[in-house]
Amino acid sequence: MIEIVAAVAGASITVAAMGATGVSRRNDQARDAVIRLTSAVEHIATQLEVLHQDIKEDRRETFGRISTVEQRVSKLEARPPTC
Repeated sequence: MIEIVAAVAGASITVAAMGATGVSRRNDQARDAVIRLTSAVEHIATQLEVLHQDIKEDRRETFGRISTVEQRVSKLEARPPTC
């Protein structure tokens, strides 16, 4: 009878240890996944900042050109017609 109790106890300890190992492995995998996702989000944020700066520069250039064209048009409109 003692052998049966010892076998059951040994099997229980083995199952518990395997379960703990599995949980530990899943925690490691989850931690690695979080690290990868965090790195990806940081990279995307950096790329968005670069894109935002490019858009701002393009807008400055575009609106500068539009302003120049508007000034030229207003000068032309202010001239008396020549015939």
